[in-house]
Amino acid sequence: MAEAAQHAQNEFWRPPIQATIDPIGLTDPDLLEACDRCGTEFIVGSRFCHSCGSGRVGAVQISRLRDKVTFAQLNDLAEGIGLSTASFIAFLAGIACVLAAAAVGVVFSTQRVIDWQAVQLWRIEWLLGAVAAFVVGCLLKKTR
Repeated sequence: MAEAAQHAQNEFWRPPIQATIDPIGLTDPDLLEACDRCGTEFIVGSRFCHSCGSGRVGAVQISRLRDKVTFAQLNDLAEGIGLSTASFIAFLAGIACVLAAAAVGVVFSTQRVIDWQAVQLWRIEWLLGAVAAFVVGCLLKKTR
């Protein structure tokens, strides 16, 4: 066993013996991608080359602009619900306030009564903000 480690000539991340038959088909040259600058194979799921640091180009790189929700998509969603843009924004603000009121109890731990009262006060404030946002949304709702 010790003599196998002494005669290893490959780098530590490469297998010492290349298999002649690949039953899974992982070494298919069409499936492997290499860096354009240095020729090193990319690590699965990486966005940069681990050898030279250049960015990965092609279909694997995800464009963040494409994944973001656009204003047009929000406008279509608002029209689908039957709200104007301003009332839909107020509705989203109300939902955010409700979620914040629910998250206050998760984020802050209470050990004494005064801490519990402070958390309840914060929940009340977030819920009042949600009610205000929903009322504004109702007032700005377009009539059909």
